[in-house]
Amino acid sequence: MEVNQNNSFKPSLSLLDATMIVAGSMIGSGIFIVTAEIARSVGGAGWITAMWLLAGLVTLIAALSYGELSGMYPKAGGQYVYLREAYNPFIAFLFGWTQFGIIQTGTIAAVAVAFAKFTAYLIPAFSEQNILYDGGFIKISAAQIVAIISIILLTQINSKGVKNGKLIQTTFTLAKILSLFGLIIFGLLIGAKQEVWDANWVNAWDASALKQMNGQVVTTAITGLAFLGAVAVSMKGSLFSSDAWNNVTFIAAEIKNPYKNIGRALFLGTLIVTIIYVSANLMYLAVLPLHEIAFAANDRVGVAAAEKIFGSSGSIIIAVMIMISTFGCNNGLILSGARIYYTMAQDGLFFKKAAQLNQHSVPAYGLWIQCFWACMLCLTGKYNDLLALVIFGVLIFYVLTILGIFILRRKQPDLPRPYKAFGYPVLPIIYILVAASLALLLLIFETNYTLPGLGIILLGIPLYYIALRQKK
Repeated sequence: MEVNQNNSFKPSLSLLDATMIVAGSMIGSGIFIVTAEIARSVGGAGWITAMWLLAGLVTLIAALSYGELSGMYPKAGGQYVYLREAYNPFIAFLFGWTQFGIIQTGTIAAVAVAFAKFTAYLIPAFSEQNILYDGGFIKISAAQIVAIISIILLTQINSKGVKNGKLIQTTFTLAKILSLFGLIIFGLLIGAKQEVWDANWVNAWDASALKQMNGQVVTTAITGLAFLGAVAVSMKGSLFSSDAWNNVTFIAAEIKNPYKNIGRALFLGTLIVTIIYVSANLMYLAVLPLHEIAFAANDRVGVAAAEKIFGSSGSIIIAVMIMISTFGCNNGLILSGARIYYTMAQDGLFFKKAAQLNQHSVPAYGLWIQCFWACMLCLTGKYNDLLALVIFGVLIFYVLTILGIFILRRKQPDLPRPYKAFGYPVLPIIYILVAASLALLLLIFETNYTLPGLGIILLGIPLYYIALRQKK
């Protein structure tokens, strides 16, 4: 593997490319699935819509706040760099370790398996039920092999230069944005029924938990702390469907005019996705009765809606859409993630070779290390559990990063800020309060996930001191 002796990234990504990385990394399979859990948790068309609107607004506030940090430090590594500058290398390492250990690699694994699952709609031989190897303690399915091949393929493409990655990203993201808008428009024009819409909005703001017992839907009103818990569970899904927008900050060194374009891409990308997500859910509510949303087979609300709109071919249309969506999503995640490990390695806190760029000016070692671990997570079959474990941690790091804006205005008041956080200090404070409250609610209501997730983050403490010793 040839190494780039100049050891510098080449700015080759335009504002469009950067925006497509934001939007493309956000849109995976969540918008087709998550609404079912939200409907079961809070019931009511009003609350379902509110959960997606709130997730969109919170994400927009965070993205606008990150614009200031990206303008101050347009360097590879993005959020890792912001945390290092605002706090210290230790906090930044905990973030980088969690990204490598689970968040980035776990998301790549989960998205790859979603890609494989829906590929099996078209090619049944790729199904999870097709077990290729059964070693007792480990089973390997055709879907896992397809997932691993897709990760290796995208890693290989991205190791040959950022231009290849950006071509896939821009093409696939534009395709999925247009197909999602197409689904929404066809849904509202062909599939929508006035009686379904009216029935869904009769008790739109009655918060209730929905359960299915003996084929009957049982509705239980929820108030007080139980309601807050239901909101936390719902927001977990909608926020994670809107996550990974921060990936564009990791590749700051490869974006043209990064001082301005990263902030613009963050705003445009998150705005486009928020509009799509809210519109898609309004379409679901116009096409499907509430109980069909809540109890869609395998939570596949998108498939249920498409079958109402397009008939029996609906499931194939959605399968193709999700294949395009997840493939493009993973390209953005793979492209961006290795830049964090590059910067960590430069700081002496990751494998040394990850700090090198190849002849195509990309951190190929970091890409292949990330590829290896993501493939291992595919084989465990526990990727969704791993993602659930770090929900708490992701929110904590977002809160710490936005709090960093306040710290850096005191620590480095004279550093140029081409773009200042929109609505400062009010909007960043609102984000911190909302995200911290959500993290606290998850700590109370989802301890099975949040406590082990906290444990994984804390495992980074001894690893940090081991890395420091190796550095010396």
